[in-house]
Amino acid sequence: MRFSALRERAFRLKNLPTGELATPLRRCLSTFDITLLGVGHMIGAGIYVLTGSVVRNTAGPSIVLSFMLAGFASLLSALCYAEFGARFPKAGSAYTYAYVGAGELWAFIIGWNIVLEHMLGAAAVARSWSGYLDSLLGNVISNSTIAETGHLNKISSIFGDHPDFLAFLLIVFVAFFVALGSKVSTNFNSFLTILNIGVVVIVVFYGITFADLSLWEGVNENGESRFFPYGVSGMFAGAASCFFAYIGFDGLATAGEEAKNPSRSIPIATFSSMTIVTLSYVLMSASLTLMIPYDMVHPTAAFADAFSMHGAQFASHAVSLGALFGMTTSLVGGMFALPRCVFAMAEDGLLFSSLASVNPKTQVPVQALLVFGFLTAIIALLFDITTLVEFLSIGTLLAYSIVSACVIILRYQPAYNIEDEQFDNGGKLRFSIPFCKFLGKLQPGHSIYYGMSLMITTMFLSSFGFSIGCLHGSIVSQLFLFINIFLTILSFLFICVHYPNNTPLEFKVPFVPVVPALSLLINILMMVHLAWITWIRLAVWMAAGFAIYFGYGVHHSKEEVRDSEQFTKSSTYESVLSGVVSGATSPP
Repeated sequence: MRFSALRERAFRLKNLPTGELATPLRRCLSTFDITLLGVGHMIGAGIYVLTGSVVRNTAGPSIVLSFMLAGFASLLSALCYAEFGARFPKAGSAYTYAYVGAGELWAFIIGWNIVLEHMLGAAAVARSWSGYLDSLLGNVISNSTIAETGHLNKISSIFGDHPDFLAFLLIVFVAFFVALGSKVSTNFNSFLTILNIGVVVIVVFYGITFADLSLWEGVNENGESRFFPYGVSGMFAGAASCFFAYIGFDGLATAGEEAKNPSRSIPIATFSSMTIVTLSYVLMSASLTLMIPYDMVHPTAAFADAFSMHGAQFASHAVSLGALFGMTTSLVGGMFALPRCVFAMAEDGLLFSSLASVNPKTQVPVQALLVFGFLTAIIALLFDITTLVEFLSIGTLLAYSIVSACVIILRYQPAYNIEDEQFDNGGKLRFSIPFCKFLGKLQPGHSIYYGMSLMITTMFLSSFGFSIGCLHGSIVSQLFLFINIFLTILSFLFICVHYPNNTPLEFKVPFVPVVPALSLLINILMMVHLAWITWIRLAVWMAAGFAIYFGYGVHHSKEEVRDSEQFTKSSTYESVLSGVVSGATSPP
């Protein structure tokens, strides 16, 4: 296959009519169901387990700002998701959105990372659930397991201390519930989520009665700010870690194919769940860091331990119960979204077609659930939770970034106006740019790809420059930083001088391209603060994915089949036409 042909195939767009609702899955979910699915997915290990670790080791009390920043970045991404949910109400999350906006290869990259996101997220939650229950039982489970199997992390630091058989069985149990059907699993999720919200209310309002404002004020004996003990960089690093707590809203988009009215339900459920969750995270982390000093926070059972230190045993038990409820709903949300994303990719031919089979009775992609659910259970059995969470954030941020970029791209493409029977001005320049006459010769909307490529590249280089201290470095490093900032602004302004299209939608992201560009910038800022080993792990995962795509997906894609059929029809038509013409012009 020639390079030009391969490039054309890799960047072809998915042919999906606007408002297409045909699906083999059952449309039975209300806006309320989907909202609680998002809340349940997000309020789990993210708050009950992750908070203690980030407060103790990364951000201190400034975790309140970390959650705000991560929540703000997630909200900006959620706006972009909501527009796509109204534009293309299909399953597959960011995967489908990238397919219709950026091309097949980008869609595969995002889909492959979303699959990993749900697998690692579910494994991390299951391992957290097991660890939390074990700590409540006095470490009986872990001690007996180690006595039988020995320490697993002696092989490598990426493995857990011991094989977590309870986490393995928990994933199998939840996968069984999910396999019973979307309505059964969402009803189970809704019940536990409502109980969990009740526990959040107890933590916030009872915990604040023990508040000591001096824990946030002034400096400690080492001269460090009590609110920023790890500095502002610690707050940013904490925000990157806290992003793990918000991965659930991405799973809402995967419910689009089972929502009764997806164009309306997905945007409403996204904003409602994001508001509830962000408010809960900020208030709970504030309550925790005002109850006890940050360096006394328990890394895995933070809230229960904090109440115990104040002698509030009832609240401690309530929080422990709420933590188990919350992590269970988070696990249900992850296992609900996982097979549906695999199903979307397999249905499009980018993954093996057998994974797209749907059970005729429950209307659930059971084979995708069995294969990837088993892999998730194996990951939970073997790997350390810290390794899972570190690897999880980068794939999530990458997916959110590409969705934001796709919103800008689609807004500046020409749209066909049915009433006028012609294309609008979308993607055309408002005026000619000096010394850039070649831009006027490009097809409308094509120059946006150049502007987006430059903006994303310079955003990444600028963020990297800030992270390594170029602002306070040598003149050369400062010049490097300022040039990239200037090019970022210039590319943004270049996008602004194009006409947007006037496609009517039930919801649109306001202030495009400002909002999605800001989302891109914040996501990239957090990505560059992740550990380098996380990037290496991502490269290994993507190498495996590219082997599948270029070995199987690029040849079995539905778009490949459609292109081949159109080529065959076109060739047949031309042959017939040629015969007719030659017959008409040949002498009798």
